[in-house]
Amino acid sequence: MEFRELLRALQVNPASVCIPPDWSQGRAAFGGLMAALLYEAMRLRLVGEGLADRPVRSLAISFVAPAALDTPTAFEVDVLRSGKSVVSLQARAIQHGEIVSLMQGSFGAARSSVVSLSSMPAPAIKPVPECFALEYIEGVTPQYLRHVPMRWGIGGLPFSGTPSPAIGGWVQLRGESQPSALNEAHLLALVDAWPPAVLPHLKAPAAGSTLTWTIEFMQPVPPLDGQAWYRYKAVIEHAADGYGHTSAALWSEGGQLLALSRQTVTVFG
Repeated sequence: MEFRELLRALQVNPASVCIPPDWSQGRAAFGGLMAALLYEAMRLRLVGEGLADRPVRSLAISFVAPAALDTPTAFEVDVLRSGKSVVSLQARAIQHGEIVSLMQGSFGAARSSVVSLSSMPAPAIKPVPECFALEYIEGVTPQYLRHVPMRWGIGGLPFSGTPSPAIGGWVQLRGESQPSALNEAHLLALVDAWPPAVLPHLKAPAAGSTLTWTIEFMQPVPPLDGQAWYRYKAVIEHAADGYGHTSAALWSEGGQLLALSRQTVTVFG
């Protein structure tokens, strides 16, 4: 199933969405897709409350347990508070009566302010054709890379024994052919497609996954081309005791800042 088809499945029946194996990340569903579905459930709740004019400002995601594939998943949303400008929501992904993923979101209307600063500049990355292509290879890479190809342009590859302080490059979402097809749900998948930035430090394959994740969106999000490549860079700020702390950002192909991300990751090696 394409990304848009899974979003449509949630729109039709949020009480029962099954994620197919081609969106797997190891033994679980791809975390970026789970986050996108949780966000979409929140967005639909805002539309139902007549608050669709409040764009998402920040999301905090916790991956409580591996989300099983081909398993009915219910997406539930509560409005925690609806203020004059900001609405706070909580969304849960539930399988067999247990929470597998949890998201808290803040959606806020624009305010008048004298504060206006330039955004973080995009990193210089070699053109897409000159970067290493990281795509789906059966039995080697996660299956979700069928849908989210990457071009590696910063730092070492996972398990290469390269002490890179940062990783990054270009990322794209397949199956979105419309000129302005992408929104914040798609940006979640693009950001989380990248493996933990600590993995290049390892010399042999080992498990690694996101424990907690916060992401902030630069509003208003501009029209985003479904066929474009997007720039990504993640920096390791600290790593010890099997945990890594990284900050990252996503830019448009032309260099406009779209999202800021921070993750706590686990690494078993």
